[in-house]
Amino acid sequence: MSALIALRSYLFRYRVAMIGGFLFLIIANGVALILPYLIRLAVDSLQVRTDPGALLRFGLLIVLVGLVQAILSYYGRFIQAEVSRRIEYELRADLFKHFEKLELDYFQHNKIGDLVARAINDLTAVRGLLGPGISNLLNTTVAFTATIILMLTIDARLTIYSTSVLPLISVVFIVLARKIERSYKSVQDQFGEVSAQAQENFSGIRTVKAYTQEEYELHAFRTANQEYVRLSIIYARFYALLWPAMYFLAGLAAVILLWRGGLDVIEGRITLGQMVQFTGYLAQLTWPMIAFGWVVNLFQQGSASMKRINEVMDHQPTIVGPEPSLESTNEPLRDHLEGKVEFQHVSFSYGDREVLHDINITVEVGSSLAIVGPTGSGKSTLVNLLPRMFDVSKGQVLIDDVDVRKIPLALLRRQIGYVPQETFLFSVPLAENISFGLEALDTKRLQEVMQSAQLTKDVEDFPEGVTTMIGERGVTLSGGQKQRTSLARAIAKEPAILILDDAMSSVDTHTEADILKHLQRVMQGRTTIIISHRCSTVKNLDHIVVLDEGRIVEEGTHASLLQLRGLYAEMYRRQLIGEELEDS
Repeated sequence: MSALIALRSYLFRYRVAMIGGFLFLIIANGVALILPYLIRLAVDSLQVRTDPGALLRFGLLIVLVGLVQAILSYYGRFIQAEVSRRIEYELRADLFKHFEKLELDYFQHNKIGDLVARAINDLTAVRGLLGPGISNLLNTTVAFTATIILMLTIDARLTIYSTSVLPLISVVFIVLARKIERSYKSVQDQFGEVSAQAQENFSGIRTVKAYTQEEYELHAFRTANQEYVRLSIIYARFYALLWPAMYFLAGLAAVILLWRGGLDVIEGRITLGQMVQFTGYLAQLTWPMIAFGWVVNLFQQGSASMKRINEVMDHQPTIVGPEPSLESTNEPLRDHLEGKVEFQHVSFSYGDREVLHDINITVEVGSSLAIVGPTGSGKSTLVNLLPRMFDVSKGQVLIDDVDVRKIPLALLRRQIGYVPQETFLFSVPLAENISFGLEALDTKRLQEVMQSAQLTKDVEDFPEGVTTMIGERGVTLSGGQKQRTSLARAIAKEPAILILDDAMSSVDTHTEADILKHLQRVMQGRTTIIISHRCSTVKNLDHIVVLDEGRIVEEGTHASLLQLRGLYAEMYRRQLIGEELEDS
């Protein structure tokens, strides 16, 4: 029942529809109990007189009652099914909304395939609990209770004999229920592993093929899949015990009824019609007994799945916007940032490992900053602190002299155009990828941003121009084309702060020079931060910071850093040697 407690807010919203569905089912069960009574009257009438007309009337009446019962059951089950679908829709929407709020670190520490499995398979199991689970639980409870009461009105002793085996059902459920729940959760967890492995392989299919690792990946997938099958078989073993137990107990109850009821008819304690009526009621008890096992299984599955969903929903986002204060309510709402950036004594750690230490940088409005340094020196981590992909461990990151943690997240990220190292494109036309995050982007502006990103010539070769579908994650584009598309997307936002995180690593030096030339106009009046391994990319920027092992080791202009003959000068010298070797 813990799953229902977690779903109480959803159930409360649909309480009227659920109560209506329950009423239909209760009335349907009441009508169904009339059928054995009509059969009893028909049988007893045969002992009094043989009137074919009376039998026909009883037959038509039984058909009519059955039809009414079927209609009522249909509406009751339909309403319950509709409610369960609507709750599933709302729960999936809320889960996706919660996913969108979670910080980047959460997705880096959880497998995407497993999260997808929770949003699909586990929600389906929860819907099974809400739909057939709850409706059959009610149906079973009402039918069982009402039938037992009517059986007692016929003959109490015969009822006790016939139902003496029913308590064994509870014993079976108590023994198996927890094992089923634990086993099903293990199955779902392993299914998440299988989904994650498949998703990872599909996303990295180019790498798998390039390194001819198809057989290795197939073996790894087969191992995970075999473990899923093994756990599924264990679950099936527990689940399979329920059904034979139900049929066995139902058959045992029927045998006891025939033995004891037959003796009572012979002794004249009950009539043959009552015996037939009693048999009809016992037959109606058979389905509730069997359905009870199914319902318990649905509840165990739904409960296990709801626990997995709650593991996500109970995780509170660590990156949240500022709480509105009494002072802020009197201030006019800001819809724009100027772009002054400051890092004041900033330190950042991944767990216990410090990757940035006491960083102090100031970037004035409209100026440009370059961040260079060896791989793993903390460059990308530093710029990720600006849009609050992560929060600082110590110190402050300020924009326009305001701590970024006090700026609404939507405003902060809307005013930052960020081109990451790993470009992500959606499975939509090229134009939609460039206009992502914008309500509209007219054709003229689209052409301008593509020109700035040196993408126009490539688009002319595409079969359908800017409406060309680029495939999942931009699989149909080259690395350079993907980076330039991402650059065009960032420029189209017209942000106050433009961040290029090694955004031209996949383009050649000539294309890079053309991009930088066109970016000069884009950068005018806009705070720009560029991370690059190529010193030629950043040599004309206003200020250059050199990071090494998370610390600022040098800073200045291109000329002043060369005069220091330090790390920057060594990087520049190596780049010149590399370019000479390429030209030769």
